[in-house]
Amino acid sequence: MSTRILTLASLLSMCCLGPRSGWAESIDKATATRAFHKAIAFYRTQVGYRGAYLWRYSADLKLQEGEGKATRTSGWTQPPGTPSVGEAYLQAWRLSGDPVCLQAATEAAHALVSAQLKSGGWNYHFDLAQPGRARYAYRVDGDRAGKRNHTTFDDNKSQSALMLLMHVDAALEFKDPAIHEAVEYALDTMLTAQYPNGAWPQQYDAPPDPQKYPVKKASYPDSWPRKYPKRDYRGYYTLNDNNMSYIIDMLFEAHRILKREDCFRAAEKTGDFFLLAQMPEPQPGWAQQYDLNMHPAWARKFEPAAITGGESQSVMRTLLTLYRFTGRKKFLEPLPRALAYYRKSLLPDGRLARFYELRVNRPLYFTKDYQLTYSDADMPTHYGFQVGSKLESIERAYQKLAAADPQTVKPVHTQTRPARMSAALANRARALVDAMDSRGAWVDPGELRYHPGVKHVTHVIQMQTLINNLTDLAKFVGAVNRDAP
Repeated sequence: MSTRILTLASLLSMCCLGPRSGWAESIDKATATRAFHKAIAFYRTQVGYRGAYLWRYSADLKLQEGEGKATRTSGWTQPPGTPSVGEAYLQAWRLSGDPVCLQAATEAAHALVSAQLKSGGWNYHFDLAQPGRARYAYRVDGDRAGKRNHTTFDDNKSQSALMLLMHVDAALEFKDPAIHEAVEYALDTMLTAQYPNGAWPQQYDAPPDPQKYPVKKASYPDSWPRKYPKRDYRGYYTLNDNNMSYIIDMLFEAHRILKREDCFRAAEKTGDFFLLAQMPEPQPGWAQQYDLNMHPAWARKFEPAAITGGESQSVMRTLLTLYRFTGRKKFLEPLPRALAYYRKSLLPDGRLARFYELRVNRPLYFTKDYQLTYSDADMPTHYGFQVGSKLESIERAYQKLAAADPQTVKPVHTQTRPARMSAALANRARALVDAMDSRGAWVDPGELRYHPGVKHVTHVIQMQTLINNLTDLAKFVGAVNRDAP
């Protein structure tokens, strides 16, 4: 008997049980299931558009936005957009066994198939209808497609889109030809975008010319500009926003699901870039982005050539992941030097600066009018110029792996299992059902960030709220009686 069938059987059996520990008084299964279906139907038909989702909507659904204004027929790839909502539906299916959830996840996957670019991945924004669709080089539009063909890895956009497609593909047992073919095409084309040194660009529309990208170790430039140079940084070797860490996760997942050895090798090669990109003494950390000479470089006007205390922590965690997958000690070797350097670089409050001046190691900041400064007294608020330190947990993980028998080290794969029933779970479900409006929506106080002139919007429908609440409600709907074997 399959896990889903067992889950449904458990649902039926629990409906026949009498009150226990206050569960029945809190909420019954039938009420929760009806609310669950009502919410899914509302978000699929009234909020999303044919499986495409943005970030937030006005409560009356007249306005919508991602990281910018958007049309009713468009979607966003950056979390918490379409891929994240699709993953939430898929997780709800795993927790509840309800086929409606799988249908909703599949619908989101098909929206991404329709938005896949000829370059193999996805842009930050897509449109499922004209006239917005005409600008982009969508594969499915063939000769009628537009010209915008830049796949972007920035902010986990293409990575999260492909992850959802792979997960839905596996859930459907690879029986949906459109989804499966889109997955294979994405992997084949994305792999051609990897640089000879193992790095990846922020964006691409064609494979790089290997002759233009020599393999070098990172080094300090003789000098660097103190004013924003306004250069196109999209082709730089980009660690910013943890892009390459997300790519490695995506590639290892492709190996797990599709058994693609080329993806495994590409992930390991990205790890080799992390080794090349570690700066020499006196700052054995990493930069947010590197130019073709492997020097730290500027990106946006508030991202100078510097050593970063932010993305470097993600690099260190990913090196641990690489060791778990490959068993190669070379991925542990950079960590003691990096950890020691970043411990010495902690700010008085225990955090790390996002940027440290090359060689000098003084924290760098910007004023609100984007002048480079050593003072944190007048920083812009849209960007984290100081970040939390995770050095202690990284150190513990490193020490545990370094001391372990390499034969026992294995990658960690999280498996979703139905939740165990509890009073807390039932009370959470009751609160979620009570918080729904008559349509099946969860409405939050708030405003639309990219419609500043619209003063009447005081409540919004947010996709992150749907993602959180749907998962919690699915846990209750699919909960297994704790007395069940």
